[in-house]
This record gives sequence, C-alpha cells and structure tokens, in this order.
Amino acid sequence: MGTTQLASVPEPKYQHLKTVIGEALDSDFAVGEILPNERELAARFGVARATLRQALEQLELEGRLQRRRGVGTTVAPPRVGVDVSTTQHTWPGVGDDVWQPQDSAADVAPAAVARVLETGTDEQVHVVRRIRISQGQPVAAELLYVPAGSVPGLSAIDTPAGPARARAVLRELQHLALDGQDRSVELGSARADDAKELDRLPGAPVLVVTTRYLSAGRTAAVSVATYRADTCRLTFGDSVDLVMAS
Repeated sequence: MGTTQLASVPEPKYQHLKTVIGEALDSDFAVGEILPNERELAARFGVARATLRQALEQLELEGRLQRRRGVGTTVAPPRVGVDVSTTQHTWPGVGDDVWQPQDSAADVAPAAVARVLETGTDEQVHVVRRIRISQGQPVAAELLYVPAGSVPGLSAIDTPAGPARARAVLRELQHLALDGQDRSVELGSARADDAKELDRLPGAPVLVVTTRYLSAGRTAAVSVATYRADTCRLTFGDSVDLVMAS
C-alpha cells in the first residue's frame, strides 16, 4: 500500500483516502488479510487518526472491510445476497425458513414495537430470538414479538425455555390466518447484544428490517431483524436490480 499527497486534494481528505485504500485493497490484499493498525496507516498517509477512521468506516459501510473482535480490520469477502421480499406471505418458521430458533422469553416490548402491537408499555409479550446463518456465519439476528392474544393456546403448553419454547410459539402463531405483511428497511448501528450475536463491534453499521404480520385486521406479530451491513446485500423478490447496501 503506497503513500499519497493529500494536502492539495479538493475533496474531503477522508473521502480521497477511502479511494486510495480501496484501490490498494483490490491490488495488494487478499480476502481475510489483516490491515496494518491505525497508527501505522495514519503515519503512512500523513493524516490524523480521526481522518483515517472516517475512511475505514466508509469502507466498512460499503462492505469492503470488516472489524473483528480480537483480530483487527480485515478485507471483507463478497457480500451475501439475502432475499427479504414479501412475495410469499407465510408465518415465521413455515416451510424452508432459514432462521434458527434460539430462545423465547416473556418480556416487555420496546415502546415503538408496543405501539404497533397495540399492547401496553408494561405488558409482557413473547419474545422469540432467532439467528440467520449463511455460508457458515451469522448474518442476522432477529427478535420476534408476539402478544399473548396471538397465541392463546401457548399457556397450556409446558415447554422449557430454549429453542423448543421458541418453536412452540412459532407453531401456535401459525394457527392464525395470515392476511399479509409489510416490511421496512433502514440503516442503523449495532447495539451491544446484536454486536455480540453477530461477531461485530458495538456501533458497527447494520441493516434493520422490520416486518409486521397482519391477521384479522390487527398486527399479530412484529419482527425486528438486524443484518450485518458488511456482509449482506438485501434483495427483494426475483429482481436482481433491487439491492440494498451494494
């Protein structure tokens, strides 16, 4: 990775530096290779470490780099295409669902989710935690919020906590007729629990996909799925043109 003179560049220094490092990633580094540390890179390019971090953060957001716990900054592999279309209206856990149930517990939903579910802010709901694996690595973590009224038969089922309890909630949810679902996608930052689940650093860029499941004219469940922005590109349906975070 060579040096360059940045002082006379009219664009922001971090933007130009991002371009220079990006070109070096294509020519001088292999996938998975560890970059020099920030101190060495900043000295090599004659920039402040804050400027360097801005450039690295942009490259991470574009999926070119990964920051890994205990390893450092590495060159990222190509992004994995993840279909998040709503063309197939099915409940979570039906058919060839790619999500793996991890656990289920009773807890209070976040205020924003409680408003969508029309539950009280202090009312407990079933929270199912699931993980999505692609090519052997976790690419997304999901919290599925299900009000007690959506799964009335669950109270009669004696299932211990863990994956079995999560699957029981999903099975009971399927007793409802699914009218449809809607979905939104937004850019966010990894919270501490999401970061740990996905082997990311807290604050790393993520894509948050929120899905609302509708039954009998009301919201029967809400899914909040956090996808790794460095390894995922979200596709919609069969169209290869509709790609998020490419």
